[in-house]
Amino acid sequence: MQITWKGQSCFEINASSGKNNGTAIIIDPFGEDLGLRVPKMEADILLVTHSHPDHDNIKAINPIKHSDGEPGMLIITGPGEYEKNGVFVQGVPSFHDNKQGKERGKNTCYVIDAEDIRICHLGDLGQGELTDEQLKEIGDVDILMIPVGGGPTIDASDASKIVNQIEPRIVIPMHYDLPKLKAKLEDVEKFLKVMGKKGIQPQAKLSIKEKDLAKEETEVVVLQP
Repeated sequence: MQITWKGQSCFEINASSGKNNGTAIIIDPFGEDLGLRVPKMEADILLVTHSHPDHDNIKAINPIKHSDGEPGMLIITGPGEYEKNGVFVQGVPSFHDNKQGKERGKNTCYVIDAEDIRICHLGDLGQGELTDEQLKEIGDVDILMIPVGGGPTIDASDASKIVNQIEPRIVIPMHYDLPKLKAKLEDVEKFLKVMGKKGIQPQAKLSIKEKDLAKEETEVVVLQP
């Protein structure tokens, strides 16, 4: 499995699965108004956590054309259970704020099972903590993608608490300040400090297999877009 971060909450996951030998998953593509360059991407599965312009630029994503005529891109925009090419996705309902969605509405957290690896992308989570029901639906997580920049989402302190709730093997921070980003967010260094992680060098991508996950302590991986 290979994971790359495109900025904000947008990830591309390439997983080996099914008869096509590979499935491309895109999460939360952003629009040009964010200030970041919108990358050209193709997907078999497209996940959108909520309908805000910096997360739902569906038009920017093209379906992958397979030689065997595999049906087009599966677009998922909310809670439920889904499957394509042996990749299983579950959408878990949550809120974009700490007031039951009264300020910023609803958000969907996605759990992705592929290559015997379980990934959880929390989207624009605004809750200070997850409920017992949400934790049960999310289950045991290998790789957690979590917003850490504050503003419309949780900040570094709340993010660290949720990491402790989920106890993933790997944490990938997202939705934080970047050069040219027009949104006002906190820097990732604040989250790293709260987590007690210093000197982490950003990497272009995360290439990982299930056998690489046998670690006792939670690892923080910082990706560069």
